[in-house]
Amino acid sequence: MSSIKLPHADGNSMSIAAPATNPASDLELKLPATIGNAGQALINSSTAGTLEFGTPAAASRNILVNGAMKVHQRGGDITSDGYSLDMFARQQSSDGAFTVSQSTTSPDGFSKSLKVDVTTADTILGASHYAQIKTKIEAQDLQHLAYGTSAAKDITLSFYVRSNKTGNYGLWIQQSDNSFKQVSFQYTINSADTWERKTISIPGDTAGNINDDSGDGFIIGWGLGAGSNKTSGSLRSTWTAHASADEFAGQAINILDSTSNEWYLTGVQVEVGSYATDFEHRSYGDELARCQRYLYIETANNGDYMGLNGLVTTDAAVNANRTLPVPMRAIPSYTGTETDLEFQSYDTTAMKHFDDGIVYRTPTTVPCTVINLKWDVSSTQAGHFAMCRCKENGAQMIFSAEL
Repeated sequence: MSSIKLPHADGNSMSIAAPATNPASDLELKLPATIGNAGQALINSSTAGTLEFGTPAAASRNILVNGAMKVHQRGGDITSDGYSLDMFARQQSSDGAFTVSQSTTSPDGFSKSLKVDVTTADTILGASHYAQIKTKIEAQDLQHLAYGTSAAKDITLSFYVRSNKTGNYGLWIQQSDNSFKQVSFQYTINSADTWERKTISIPGDTAGNINDDSGDGFIIGWGLGAGSNKTSGSLRSTWTAHASADEFAGQAINILDSTSNEWYLTGVQVEVGSYATDFEHRSYGDELARCQRYLYIETANNGDYMGLNGLVTTDAAVNANRTLPVPMRAIPSYTGTETDLEFQSYDTTAMKHFDDGIVYRTPTTVPCTVINLKWDVSSTQAGHFAMCRCKENGAQMIFSAEL
């Protein structure tokens, strides 16, 4: 094994050695033309065999929430448009149908994925038909990208995908604050029923400012199938004005064409830089807390006290405060299940349903940490304290501040 020896002035030396085994062909590593800056290291660039000076991969680099698909507060199969697994939504306009669920089919190093399972086929998509999976990133979490300035940073999207249908799929990213200015790309599933990692680099946008607020800054969409209204345009590797025809330009796959079709997604990462690093795994507790900024669901069974205590008011109602586990993005909406809820006060009890409650008083500022709910309860005594107790299995209180 040959090596290059670099002697030190004091006598010792350092060697750069060739690989222990003979490579299949000659290898070449190209060094950068600069000496870099303090704190930088030599790292692989987006071009194979070329090194560049850059910052090593850091913690908290994944801007996206729930990319490993660990959190599914709603649970079960989602069959209608809207959020499914936390932060990921399904959307369609077609004659077919599909469910979205959390699956344990996953690549090495992951335990969960988002699964699309076709339940009603649509073999010929009309021009306006489409089906997609979407996620959003909060605008104030994108400020370090410096969009709208000369210092706008490149970003890289990476993800693991799997399907029984091989071929070309479409993907887009849009800026909500800039009339949905977008980039669009194609990725290819090469082997059936095999996990593949895809990487897409996007140049920074020097002309597109992202508002520093709690609205959505980026929307990312993965195409499952689309008609000509969304496929007849061109792929856009740089940020351009929104055009529906560009969204899934050239997509040839229609996942909805057979009830045998499945599509899986996990390991979604958006990070600063022109290349993808290893997926940043977070603990379940950390990911759950991030998700609860947008959605908090409390589930209870018969006999459980909910930590929801209130006061019987003079207008024959119970007002109860619910403390939220993390500050929510906005004042949340409330939805309860049609399950029995008992109010226990000093001398009486009253029965209502969780879905009878309404948001009564809300904070004047966000982020929101406490929400006040009201149930009309005529059989209780004004001024008495009331404890809330679940009287039926599977009750849920759902607080949503989703993007």
